[in-house]
Amino acid sequence: MGHGHGHGHGHGHASARAGERHRGRLTIAFGLALAFLVVEVVVALATDSLALLSDAGHMLTDTAGLGMALAAIAAATRAQTGNRRTFGLYRLEVLAALANAVLLFGVSAYVLWEGIDRLSDPVEISSGAVLAVGCAGLAVNLVGFWLLREGAKESLNLRGAYLEVLADAVGSAAVIVAAVLIAITGEDWIDPALAIALGLWILPRTYRLGASALRVLLEAAPPHIDLVALQADLAALPGVVDVHDLHVWTLTSEMEVATAHLVVAVDADTHAVLDQARELLSVTHKLEHATLQVEPADHTGCEQVGW
Repeated sequence: MGHGHGHGHGHGHASARAGERHRGRLTIAFGLALAFLVVEVVVALATDSLALLSDAGHMLTDTAGLGMALAAIAAATRAQTGNRRTFGLYRLEVLAALANAVLLFGVSAYVLWEGIDRLSDPVEISSGAVLAVGCAGLAVNLVGFWLLREGAKESLNLRGAYLEVLADAVGSAAVIVAAVLIAITGEDWIDPALAIALGLWILPRTYRLGASALRVLLEAAPPHIDLVALQADLAALPGVVDVHDLHVWTLTSEMEVATAHLVVAVDADTHAVLDQARELLSVTHKLEHATLQVEPADHTGCEQVGW
C-alpha cells in the first residue's frame, strides 16, 4: 500500500544520556529535598507557622520535580519494545505532574483560607524555630543548585529540576526574612501575610504544571507546533500531491511525535520524499520522531482513514 518511515528521538535520547550521567547528583538532591520536606512539615505543624507550611508546599513541588526528573531518566533507559508498553513508561512523569498539581492546589487553597482568617487574629509564632528551618531550607536548596548546575546545561529535564530548586530558594529566603521581622517587631500577622504571598506565588506555577500535564494526557498538539504550516510544508514537497491524517502529540516532556499520510505522484521518488519529509520535520519543525506513510496517487482507500 505504501511505505512507512520512523525517525528516532535524537534530541530526546541525547538529553536522556546527559541525565543518566548526572543521575547520582540528581538522586542526592532529591534525597535532601525529601528529607527537608518532612522536617519542614513537622516544624510547621509544631510551631503553627503558615509561612513554613506554605513554603513546604513549594518544597513539595521541588521534591516532586526532582522525583519526576529521576523517573524520566529511569524510563528513558528502559527498553521500550518487546512488551505491551510499546511507548515505555514515559507517561508516568506526566501523571505524577498532574497529581502534584492537584495536591498543590489543595495546599495553596488551605493556606490562603487559613492565612486570611489569621490576619485578623494572628497566632503567636516561634520565630527562632521558623528562622532555623528557613536557613536550613536555603542551605538545602543551594546544595541542590550546585549539584544540578552542570547537568542543567545538557538536559532540559535536569534544567527543569534546577529551576525548581532555584525558585524554592526564594521561598526559603522569604521565610528567613519573615522570621527576622517577627523577632524584631513582635508582629505575628507577618507570618500569615507571607503565607498568603507564597500561596499566590505558587498558584500560577501550579496551574501551568497542571495545564501542561492535561494537555499531554489529552494528546493535544504541542503549543509551539503550527499544524497549518506543518501540513502546508509537507504538501509543498516535490512529488507530494496531498497530506492527510496528520497527527502531532506529546509523549512526555521533550518528546513530540508525529504521524501523517503523504499522497505522492505515481512516478515520484518515494525515497526522496521520505528523506525530504524527515529533514523538514526534524530541522524546521523540531519533530524528531515521525512515522510517515507514503501512498501513490492512484491508490484508493487510505483517504477514508482519518480522525
